Amino acid sequence: MNQTKLETISNLFEGKEIRSIWDSEKEDYYFSVVDVVSVLTNSNIPRNYWSDLKRKLKQEGSELHEKIVQLKIKSAKDGKYYKTDTLDTKGIFRLIESIPSPKAEPFKVWLANLGSERIDEIFDPEIAIKRAIDYYRKRGYSNKWIEARLKGILDRNKLTDVWKDGGIKKDYEFGILTNDIYKEWSGMKASEYKAYKGIRKESLRDNMSDIEVALTDLGEIATRELAKEHKPYGLEQNKKIAKMGGHVAKVAKDDIEKNLGKSVISNKNNLNYKYLDEKEKLENKKINLLKNEQPS
Repeated sequence: MNQTKLETISNLFEGKEIRSIWDSEKEDYYFSVVDVVSVLTNSNIPRNYWSDLKRKLKQEGSELHEKIVQLKIKSAKDGKYYKTDTLDTKGIFRLIESIPSPKAEPFKVWLANLGSERIDEIFDPEIAIKRAIDYYRKRGYSNKWIEARLKGILDRNKLTDVWKDGGIKKDYEFGILTNDIYKEWSGMKASEYKAYKGIRKESLRDNMSDIEVALTDLGEIATRELAKEHKPYGLEQNKKIAKMGGHVAKVAKDDIEKNLGKSVISNKNNLNYKYLDEKEKLENKKINLLKNEQPS
């Protein structure tokens, strides 16, 4: 596989993330072995488990060891790409045989269905769109919100295409420009906006209200049209245009808030939960331990 930077696909098995790369030529997935090991073993340190197993496979002269492919897969922690041991679907099926786990059979079924769905989507992309719509409906999103969300995805792709024409190539540059738009109209960068809403890895737009989504889209559409008109090139010139586009959304936001008499930027998310900081988790754990140690 010729991997310049292929999209990291994140699928869930029983609520746990399985990262993968789709090989369109082979029409197959390459799965992160560590992620698969994690769901099958529930190990606290799946990397160590895999390291020991890989060493054992090599010593035994297993063909599976020869099938391992290192691909750059996006990390959920920092968003950067790191070389990761992967196996194709056939290899994962063989890996499962090497790991005693009660989850082996349901995971095999999940794998088979996942591969079939992806191949079907290649021949009929509408299937993927319908799956996305079903995903949002099951989580209680209205048809109006879903329509705006899908349109926003299309508009976002149009904007990134314009940025590419303007010399923007690197991931961090796209991030900088996106933050400039957000900062201009909301007063917060995307990461700060997420923190305000109490989310981390989750999609920011998936946790916005109708008005927030509309303002986000407006800022990006305005930036796109301004860039098409002024034809900026390079990061610095595009930053100026991004701030202009964000300002268009800010004017709209200020006008709405003036008439509503309240802020349209909400700290609510659609997940209805909050993360606990690691420090808070440890404190709660200590309190529970002390309670359990007290005589009854």
